[in-house]
Amino acid sequence: MQIVGEKDLPEEYEIASDGTVAVPYLERLKVTGLEPQEVAQLITKELKEQQILQRPVVIVRVEAYNSRKVTVLGEVQKPGSFPYAPGLTLIQAVSQAGGFNSIASLGQVRLTRQTQDGDVTVVVSADAINEGAAPDIPLQSGDRIFVPQRVF
Repeated sequence: MQIVGEKDLPEEYEIASDGTVAVPYLERLKVTGLEPQEVAQLITKELKEQQILQRPVVIVRVEAYNSRKVTVLGEVQKPGSFPYAPGLTLIQAVSQAGGFNSIASLGQVRLTRQTQDGDVTVVVSADAINEGAAPDIPLQSGDRIFVPQRVF
């Protein structure tokens, strides 16, 4: 992002996992789902309304789209972060992580999702999903899955 004529400001900004960006002189701005031009318009509007700059010219370009991931940790073959695509489900994400390992507790899988009110965690039974007794859960970018160890 560039604010034309403001050479002292950084030109690279990262969008946080909560969908906000910190812009100098402004509070964090929610930019989730906005196109670069819309982000530029939002920042321009805020700079004008807060009387920080009279005629700001803001240019926004995306350097990398890398935040669209889900994380799968715990008792899976290959824990880590994996690319998110619309329609990805919990079981598909676990499959991307190589599947459950032999000591996984399939009945106690935890799915954590960040919301505006903070993290929300639900316990899911992968056994019930695999048996068709419960629907597979569609994921969102940023979701975190934790597969605990089975208690012996």
